[in-house]
Amino acid sequence: MKLKLLVSAFAAMSLFSAAAIGQSVAITNARIVTVSGPTIEKGTVVIRDGLIQAVGADVRPPADAQVIDGNGLSVYPGFIDSLSTAGLPTRTPQPGGGGPGGGGGQQAAQQAAAQAQQSNSNYRAGIRPEVSVVDDLRAGDSQFDSIRNAGFTAAVTVGRTGIFNGRSAVINLAGDSVSGMLLKEPYAQHISFATIPGGYPGSLLGTFSALRQMFYDAQQLQEWRKGYAANPKGMRRPPEDKSLEALIPILNREMPVVFNANTEKEIVRALDLAKAFNLKAIIAGGQESWKLTERLKSQNIPVLLSLNFPKRTASASPDADPENLSTLRFRAEVPKTAARLAQAGVKFAFQSGGLTAANDFFTNAAKAVEGGLTKDVAVRAMTLSAAEILDLNDRLGSIEAGKIANLAVVKNDVFASDRFVPYVFVDGKLFEQKEQPRQGGGRGPAAQRGGGNTSSAPATPNVANVAGTYNLSIDAPGQTLTGTLVLRQQGDTISGTMTTQLGVVQIAGGKATAGGFSFSATAEVGGTTMDITFRATVSNNNLNGTIDTPQGPVPVTGTKVP
Repeated sequence: MKLKLLVSAFAAMSLFSAAAIGQSVAITNARIVTVSGPTIEKGTVVIRDGLIQAVGADVRPPADAQVIDGNGLSVYPGFIDSLSTAGLPTRTPQPGGGGPGGGGGQQAAQQAAAQAQQSNSNYRAGIRPEVSVVDDLRAGDSQFDSIRNAGFTAAVTVGRTGIFNGRSAVINLAGDSVSGMLLKEPYAQHISFATIPGGYPGSLLGTFSALRQMFYDAQQLQEWRKGYAANPKGMRRPPEDKSLEALIPILNREMPVVFNANTEKEIVRALDLAKAFNLKAIIAGGQESWKLTERLKSQNIPVLLSLNFPKRTASASPDADPENLSTLRFRAEVPKTAARLAQAGVKFAFQSGGLTAANDFFTNAAKAVEGGLTKDVAVRAMTLSAAEILDLNDRLGSIEAGKIANLAVVKNDVFASDRFVPYVFVDGKLFEQKEQPRQGGGRGPAAQRGGGNTSSAPATPNVANVAGTYNLSIDAPGQTLTGTLVLRQQGDTISGTMTTQLGVVQIAGGKATAGGFSFSATAEVGGTTMDITFRATVSNNNLNGTIDTPQGPVPVTGTKVP
């Protein structure tokens, strides 16, 4: 009798579980941008078991479906950020670190030395291609709220530092476990033309030389191993070298290699290296890739084009020196790059390039449209073209039956300033956000306020109170700098200082925003001056942002000192 009761109970549980998993969601009466085919002006998308079950103008919702009325909404494939640090933990700086004499530099050096000792690699930290981002990924839905609320459902995630940034992973932007988030791991090896302060290679010339030598050594190791496997007698045993071993799949074109390259010179270096070793290469950044469309096309090399467009970095004060013509021309030409790549037949996808606000991705995509790119190609660059470059277009990038149910439901034009994303599906899981009332001409969800204002004057309406002292951690190429940021605030105007191992930067004329702040300044590095722009959001006393430099964006995190 007890056995029968147990069997009946398990059967009932199984039926209940199957029914719960099998329940569907139907988005009806919506404009459906399939990307792979014609746009359906009024149709239905049915989602079941994490997949798109059906899509079309004549599709009817199943009887068990949760129905979402999509009248006035457009359904897009979930947007893909083709290069990011999504899913990596925020680095918390240690209190007391900072400027000269603060001990921050010594502490960072000690941590780097400890990490180096833990590795069995024959190469120093920064030139270890065997490093994999999956070891640092963290699961959990909440960490992706800000980017997912903008409509992103998947991203390429890669490490922040080093010449070899390591092996990346393609992840879904939701999941209770890392394994549940992974779409492809590893995806590619990533290389930055950086240096390693205090060691070899300490110059860009040394970096290029080191890269070539490591590829040559990996070729030799592979041939040595083949010969030894065929006839080991009389042959010295080949060494075990996991750093060189990590390059062998790249030499065999089994894994792509992504070169972070923005300038024409950097891109030429990457193209030459790819040609010399017959690599399956991809260019990331690509701000001046429009100058090399013929080579990119002939070598069949796609571009992960950064939407972190260059901005004026010199102080906007009346006493500031005017920018030279080449700088002005560069800033004007970058937004036209996407259109020129499209006209030349070079495949490309969009990536955030370190943007601190997810909605700026779409604002700058709109600037690319203004620069001559069609809207259809722009949408494709953040969906299907990205999936094709990632070799995941059989499951992502378009709205087709059988593909993963990664969808973004958008109110208003996707490139408009008043765009809003009420629903996002990741692996079929629904995330919903309510549109907040607009105040003072703002757009999108209500901005989060963060931090306390230590200024004697209150902040202006819709401006965050960001005044105070922050401990910083700056992920500069090849090293982590620590420092202290002191902000004073009068209304929406910010002043203060930023102190690191490199010296003190004076801040004047910065601006507080609804969710954070920005400022431009001139820093002195190695005896030369450099214009920088610091942009950050502040929430719950945590700072996240980037420092834009002539060499590209540098991630920065921080915590406010109580």
